[in-house]
Parts: sequence; structure tokens; C-alpha cells
Amino acid sequence: MQTTAGSSVVEGVLIDWVRTQPEPDPRVPVSWLDDVQVAEELARIQRDRARQTAREAELILRLAELRPDSDDPPPGTPGARRRSWQKTDPEFAGVSEFLPDEVAHAINLGRGTAAFRARRAFTWRENLPATFAALRTGRLDERRAGALADVLQHARPELAQAVEAALLDGAVELSLARLRDRALELLAELDATAVEERRAEAQQAADVRAFPTADGMATLTGEMSADEAAACYAVIDQLARMAQADGDERPIGVIRSAIMSMLILRPVDHGLPGVTVQLTVTAALDGLEGTSARGGAVDGFVITAAHLRQLLQRLGAIGLTPPAGGSLTFALTDERGRLLATVSAAELARLAARGCSEHPDAACDCAVLGMPEDTDEYAPRIAQRRFVTTRDRRCRMPNCGQRVGMADLDHVIAHSVGGRTSCANLCCACRSHHRLKTFAHGWEFRLEPDGTLRVTSPSGITRSTRPPGLRRPEPEPAPLDPAQYPPPF
Repeated sequence: MQTTAGSSVVEGVLIDWVRTQPEPDPRVPVSWLDDVQVAEELARIQRDRARQTAREAELILRLAELRPDSDDPPPGTPGARRRSWQKTDPEFAGVSEFLPDEVAHAINLGRGTAAFRARRAFTWRENLPATFAALRTGRLDERRAGALADVLQHARPELAQAVEAALLDGAVELSLARLRDRALELLAELDATAVEERRAEAQQAADVRAFPTADGMATLTGEMSADEAAACYAVIDQLARMAQADGDERPIGVIRSAIMSMLILRPVDHGLPGVTVQLTVTAALDGLEGTSARGGAVDGFVITAAHLRQLLQRLGAIGLTPPAGGSLTFALTDERGRLLATVSAAELARLAARGCSEHPDAACDCAVLGMPEDTDEYAPRIAQRRFVTTRDRRCRMPNCGQRVGMADLDHVIAHSVGGRTSCANLCCACRSHHRLKTFAHGWEFRLEPDGTLRVTSPSGITRSTRPPGLRRPEPEPAPLDPAQYPPPF
């Protein structure tokens, strides 16, 4: 029988048939179900979710087979992966390091989520085959299968399977927390060295992270050893309760939060050199004036217009003057929010006084501001950097949340093949996605004139990101129907 790429003609026809089958008919309306039927369907949904999770894991493993590491930069060559990165990034033997990025592009979620799911899929296959089988049939739910994978991902396969054999039959009777604890207890009993290795790896991956929550708030987290975390919390809690005893009437949680901020921003007798904090504040003029409720952002964290006005007032920037030790950049946009130019307050004042060089004595509509000029050099100029970072604010890869302070300015069309160092060919990219665009095979990047970036993965999925301030164009009006306007019109 004729075969193509390892599949027979019959297999290809079968795959095409399965992929083109219609969605199942709608189910019975929920309002028709009694309590027993509701409970039965909820349980069935959990079984279906387990089976879908197993199917997703198998698809990720299949994509890993289709993406060998032979196309990655070899060790010792430009762009090659450094061994130290293994502490925080997954690495699968024989698989391209860019696998998580392609999975992320396919599922339309972040690289961290994709890397987690890929690591979990490999753990189920290599370390926990019985768990994987139970997940495929729906006998074990996703959360419990995931808890076992999380605890046992770094254990040797034979050790992980010994723990699995002891726990799997009764896993559904244990809470998630108890299942995790029992797995850790058994792992320590069977091989305490594995627990220490796991803790050492976790210490190497420790970091401090900030992420937005809601209503202008954000959460700051720091990973550390359990004893350090307990000690830090005890200090914060004790200081907060002392403040409460002295008459602070705020809720104790609010006081703890304020104490934590104060300890970081205003440490006493620390003996360290002073530091300057650079915050990027994005705001619309009408929001600052109070004539609209349009909000803005501080270093990528969304906040309300009222919050912005309070922040600028605190910084001494009310009246649109730079705060002490800071700077103020004006971003000029068109009606769609497309960035046209960036300029400092001093440059704006000089341009306003000088006017048009072609018509110094007359009013005219000549442009005196625009996108910074191109340069033949590889490195962007200061004005270009200011324009692109103001426009993009974050890494432009779909689903990447890295803020601009941690991003490179990347040539979308590589400088080595004739790409210009131009704001129309530069975008912000975190170091991971900068490497992907430069060294990963099969990816395509295209930057539109309005700043929209379109990224196509090797598997053919295209996703787009727009600059944060860019609004979608208004839909074109529907064409006139000649039948509604018969002659003579």
C-alpha cells in the first residue's frame, strides 16, 4: 500500500473524515434536569475533561516527535542554548527547545502554561504510565493526575512508579492536598535524596514576580525556603499588629501590605547604595483632566484614571511636568490610537516655539513631528527606542506578558538580510522570543504599518497582536442593495 510520511492512504482518509465531522447536537436544556441528572452530568463532564486532558497530552507528545532538536543551534554556535537555562526551562531529550512556544501558539495561551503542560505530558508518559492510562479512560480526574505529576516529575521513573502503585487505587478518595502530602511522604520514605534534589532545583528556580489582579491592584510574590517565608511573614505580621495597637484602624491585611511595601522601598540602615526606580506611566490627556474615565497603566499594570491622577500628583507631575529625577514623554496618536510620534516636554516646547521651518511666519499644516528617521547602524537610536517602547509596552509575541523593561528591540526582518533599523521594522521582544524569531525554523513574523504584528508558527497557525493603544478599525459600511433602490434611484 502506498504511504506518505509514515501514514497510509486509508489512514489519511480516516483522519480527514474525523476532522470534518460536525459538532454533536445540543444537549438537553439544564432547566429540564432534576438533581440526580445534574449530579450525573457533572460527573460525566469530569470524566470527559480527564479524557480530553489525556488527548491534549498525547497531541503535545506527538508534536514533540515532529520537532526534533536537530534544527536547533548546535552547542557552541551563536544562539545555542546555555546549560544554565535548564534550571527554569523544560528540556526534553531530542526535542526542540522551541516546542513550548509552538504549543503556546496552538492553544493560544502563554509559554509558561504550554511548558507546564508539556512537562506534565512527558511526566505522565515516562514516570506515571498507570496514571496516564487512568486519565485516558476518565477513571482519574485531571487535578489528581496533575498533583501526582507535579510531585513526581523529578523522581526516577522506577521511584515514581513505586509511589504511583501505592497511591493510585485510592487516589480518588483523597483530597488534592492529602494526595500531594502522601506522595511526598512516600517519596521521602523511598528516597530522601530525591526530595533534597527537588528542593535544590526549586531554589535555583526561585524568583520574585509581580502580576496584576484587579481594579488597579497587583500581587508581588517571592519564592524562598519555607523557613525564610515563615520568618518574613512573622516580621511583617508583628509590625502590623504593633501599628494596629498604636491606633491604626485599617484592616490588619491592609496594614501588612503597607508594612511589606515600606520595608522594601524604605529600608533602614541597610548600608546599600541608593537606587532610582523608573516607572512607565501611560495615560490619556482627557483621563488626566478628568473629562473622561479613560484609565492608563503603570509599568503595564492597568489602573483607573482617578488612580493615575493620584499617582501623578504624588510624583509632582500634576500640570504635566516631569517628577524630580524623572522624565515625561508625550505620545501623539491618531484617532485610532496609532502612534505617530513621541517627544519629551522640552522638545515639544521647542517645536511649538519654532514652528515649521519651511513657513516660519505663516500658519500651515506641515508636519513637524513624526516617526524617528531610519539609521544604517544595527543598534537603534535613542529616539527610535523611545518610540518603539512607547508603542509596544510589552513583548509583542502573542500571549507573552513580559513588560517592556525586560525586552529587546528586535528587527522583524533581520538586519543581516537587509532589514532596516527603522521603527517600522522594530518591535519589543523578550529575550526568549527574540531567540525564537532569530534561530527557530519555520516561524514567520510580519509587522504592519500600524504596528500590528502577525506571527505564524511552523504548524501554520497565525496570531496577531496590536500595540496596546491601537483600536480596531471601524467596520466598512455594508454595500447598498440594488433591490432596495430600483430605477430611477
